[in-house]
Amino acid sequence: MNEPVGYHDETRYEADIKKEYANDQIVVTWEPAYCIHAADCLNGLPAVFDPWRRPWVAIDAATADEIADVVMRCPTGALHFRRLDGGDQEPEPQDPTVQLRPNGPLFVRGKIRIEDASGHLIREDTRVALCRCGGSRNKPFCDGTHRTIGFRSGPSRSSGT
Repeated sequence: MNEPVGYHDETRYEADIKKEYANDQIVVTWEPAYCIHAADCLNGLPAVFDPWRRPWVAIDAATADEIADVVMRCPTGALHFRRLDGGDQEPEPQDPTVQLRPNGPLFVRGKIRIEDASGHLIREDTRVALCRCGGSRNKPFCDGTHRTIGFRSGPSRSSGT
């Protein structure tokens, strides 16, 4: 997806911003500071998630089950949900997995706790995107800078033994 130039300079991308979209069945939370526009939500439910509409989440445009399914696809943890209708909540994380994205971040899933060098908690989540290009203004998290600086991760390596 194409973002407007300087989109991360907007106040809605400040680290402590958290938006909620709710009806009587589900609450979707969005933390823009962690969103890198991977577009899994947009592609999964375009009637619900539309970045050109305000508000960009139309919570009544799909069922709570459909929304929950798509929110779980968010690789960065920018989107989460809480069910109010007795439906399944976000599952407890399984064993950690790390997925190297070609020319992009590391997508990490599992029970993730990130601390600074002094042991202070930076973030605890089930999904994060970590910067590999070194250019993020939101380190250690990816902010999508890899796209604008032309980061290339190099040839893939075989898992030969």
